[in-house]
Amino acid sequence: MVLLQPATLLLAWLVGLGTRRAIRRRATMSPAAATLTALIGLWAGAAGASWVFDETHLWAPRVAIAAALVAAVVVTVTALVDTRLQHEPALAPIAEVARRGESRNLEFKSSARVNVRTGKREDAMGTVAAKTVAALLNSRGGTLLLGVDDVGRLIGPAPDYQTLRQPDADRFELFLRDLWRNRLGANAAALPRLDCAPATDGEGEVCRVTVPASPVPVYMSGAKGKGGRELWVRAGNSTQRLEVDDAVAYVAQRFPRQLRPTLRSRVGTYLLYHRKAANPVVPAVPEVAAAAGPAVPAVAPAPAPVPLTEG
Repeated sequence: MVLLQPATLLLAWLVGLGTRRAIRRRATMSPAAATLTALIGLWAGAAGASWVFDETHLWAPRVAIAAALVAAVVVTVTALVDTRLQHEPALAPIAEVARRGESRNLEFKSSARVNVRTGKREDAMGTVAAKTVAALLNSRGGTLLLGVDDVGRLIGPAPDYQTLRQPDADRFELFLRDLWRNRLGANAAALPRLDCAPATDGEGEVCRVTVPASPVPVYMSGAKGKGGRELWVRAGNSTQRLEVDDAVAYVAQRFPRQLRPTLRSRVGTYLLYHRKAANPVVPAVPEVAAAAGPAVPAVAPAPAPVPLTEG
């Protein structure tokens, strides 16, 4: 009995692991979720099998086998349903997207680290890529293709990969996430989705950044957090920075909820108003003080004379 619970947990882990590997091409589930789901399936299957086989011992061999099969079915169905509910729409092939040409929601960049004309690494290349992502977030969303030239040829970000410690897509994504987090903030950095595909020549990859429309305005700060914060938007097939007046008007139209007073601010305003009404302050009237003329200082009365007496 002492070893029953650890053995059951181990069996649940094994069932979850095997089921996850069997359905990995059709559904995904975390190891912890698979183990917990398999554990529930094991107990349900053991209870049902012991009743069907009329076994007094809950974990008889045939009961354990039937329970494991039931647990595998429960994990499979749960994973398929969960994947179905969280299914993201399939993206078009990157080569097909590149043939559409740049537009309001599609932008091409040759690289994000290296200037392809000079062959040198420049921080300005990453700044340009971050501006595009910020503009797409503040607009209606869109796609940024990295490793595609202005005419839509898939050349791949090979120069960018060569500047990384490990020249692969995973390390490149880490660089992009760090760049967005430093320039746009942690919340904005988590919104874009990134995937890669082989370039036209079969060497290297082209990375696609799918950017959703942000629910809140995203401001871009300078390198290392220095400088003022800027609001970038898409205007046609270009990225533009808005001045203060235009930025305020754009936020009011694109993000109207940001300008609505919150319940906390409304309560604070109400309490401040009633506090002032309960303790009115009477202001001084300058006209009356001026008409009264300059103040005359008070003069103490002279002391009475002391009579002299003869001795």
